[in-house]
Amino acid sequence: MKIINVFLGGMAAASMLHAELRVVVESDTVRVLDDKQLVTEYRTDSKVPYLYPISAPSGPNLSRYWPMKEGVAGEELDHPHHRSLWHSHGAVNGFDFWAWTGNKDARIVHLKTEESKSEGEQAMFRVALEWRGDQKVLLEENRVYRVENVDANTRAFDVTFTLKAVNGDVVFGDTKEGFFAFRVDRTLRLKGPMAKGGILDNHDRKDAACWGKKSSYVTFHGPDEQGKTAVITMMDHPKNLRHETWWHARDYGLLAANPFGIHDFEGKRDKTLGNFTLKNQESITFRYRLVVHRGEVDPKRIAAWYQAFAQ
Repeated sequence: MKIINVFLGGMAAASMLHAELRVVVESDTVRVLDDKQLVTEYRTDSKVPYLYPISAPSGPNLSRYWPMKEGVAGEELDHPHHRSLWHSHGAVNGFDFWAWTGNKDARIVHLKTEESKSEGEQAMFRVALEWRGDQKVLLEENRVYRVENVDANTRAFDVTFTLKAVNGDVVFGDTKEGFFAFRVDRTLRLKGPMAKGGILDNHDRKDAACWGKKSSYVTFHGPDEQGKTAVITMMDHPKNLRHETWWHARDYGLLAANPFGIHDFEGKRDKTLGNFTLKNQESITFRYRLVVHRGEVDPKRIAAWYQAFAQ
């Protein structure tokens, strides 16, 4: 079955690339390869599944290395739950799926890889998961990952997930600790021994001004570990709950889209303002895209990426 090019809206993807993407499913992991280069790996060795590494074509990994890889020079050893590209939330019927402190009986459990395929510069795989709190299944999740080589310097990672409440209503609580997240590499941060990065959003806010604000996308930019300029943009789809969403964009390298943390982000007294209740047996779908690019920061190019995603 042919995979439709969702990034370029039906236009031809870059045909000049020398290799094709392929998917390798092994037990509870899934690897996406570009020729022999590892593009990313879906891992289930943590409290929640995640993708690591995250690399642009012809470039190094752009996500944090620790705790997946030890001994990387200049790496910060904070927030062990910040694992490359992942999604979870800090308040789901009172369970904390985000942090590793507090109630550790909250886990997103991988059940199986249901489908995988690749064609040319595109690859996808689909997995089934359960959100379990104290061994009780709160949510069933169907998650689809898509990876596309857009051109010789640009790669897109799409994550679409549908959550279904299966044992009563599920309340996503108002907290900044969530929801769809990426932790950038050392040089792309604004704070740290190797930090040389910056942040911008689609409303022309920069750096610290992007935190807690609503926008359609947020970009980290700066040199990668080889010294070449890299651009990382996370996008909130227009059909997502409460679009434009709020952003937990931190100077130490965390970038997270969060439709629930209203009281934290806006400084409101009502700590339930951002609560969202998913009724029993009902479902909700979220769509996000992460674009990684090796090249200069160009707001017009980033806007075009977003328009392609939105359509």
